[in-house]
Amino acid sequence: MEFDTWRQENQPSALKDTPSHWIAEHSEPNPFNDVLPKSAFAEKKIWAMGGGKGGVGKSMIMSNLAISLAQRGERVIAIDLDLGGANLHTTFGIEMPRQTMSDFFERRSQTLEGCISNTPIQNLEMISGAQDHLGIANLDYDKKVLLLNEIQKLEADYILIDLGAGTNNNTIDFFNFADLGILTMLPEPTSIENAYRFIKSVFYRKLMTAQHLSPIRNWIQIAMDSKNQEGLRTPGDLYRKVNQEHPDLALKLKDEIQRIRVHLIVNQARTQSDVDLGFSIKSVCKKYFGIQVDYVGYLDYDSAVWQAIRRKRPVLLEFPNSQLASNLERMSHYLSSQKGQSGETE
Repeated sequence: MEFDTWRQENQPSALKDTPSHWIAEHSEPNPFNDVLPKSAFAEKKIWAMGGGKGGVGKSMIMSNLAISLAQRGERVIAIDLDLGGANLHTTFGIEMPRQTMSDFFERRSQTLEGCISNTPIQNLEMISGAQDHLGIANLDYDKKVLLLNEIQKLEADYILIDLGAGTNNNTIDFFNFADLGILTMLPEPTSIENAYRFIKSVFYRKLMTAQHLSPIRNWIQIAMDSKNQEGLRTPGDLYRKVNQEHPDLALKLKDEIQRIRVHLIVNQARTQSDVDLGFSIKSVCKKYFGIQVDYVGYLDYDSAVWQAIRRKRPVLLEFPNSQLASNLERMSHYLSSQKGQSGETE
């Protein structure tokens, strides 16, 4: 996979131009001002799986990670937050559950817990995405805050959230809300560029919603526009500007940036160049953003995937002895050893 186009200027094309509507979208109200602290609830690990575009294998990977955890005795709840195209239930090999998230938003169920459905896998339950309400894909602020708080109330060892594709505000907020944010991509130009846009969105939205950085939020917003008149072209420029204006907040900004961590999985790798792509992205993001991209690993292109999908069976159950299943198990073990956004391990 050619990567020189993105690496030549140490800045991929997806990072250069920032449309005004993108800036406006990521300047919306901060939902975390109204979300209850996680310390108020029983300890659990929340993972969120995102992707810059559709068709990169999010649901397949997420469902198998959930199964791997459940097979090790962990109580897992998988949540389908691809509200415009919910299909996580299909990857588990079950029909559309009678209760979905629509019941919660329409108040037919007073709690999110009331929307939980069983799966054929022991220790694994799921909450299906909304299917019968056309407007639900675009959550308003109040519904997003309500959902974030309800997710925290769920009782499980692990909560795995399958997000919709893209970089809209809701998707990024749920990604940043999770203890572990996992990004999956394909080794092809469109997916690479969209993955960078996703990381850029995670980066700036994280800074915009950090309450202790509110005094410099205006500078962060200016830096989001790479064509701004202040000459802030890179995150390094932003840091230097803040250091000039507010030296005390520059340290907080640096600390917040260092706490951002994205876990990357390259799916459908065919060549060594495809495998190495993850290391290249890790290097560029460290140099350009100053953030840690944890390259979890790659999954080979394998016909077992489409065979399992056609049979409506998870790969771990349909082909448990395949190399693909082994790699998914390894990823599950590795990710469960990670503590969260701080980057520390247990």
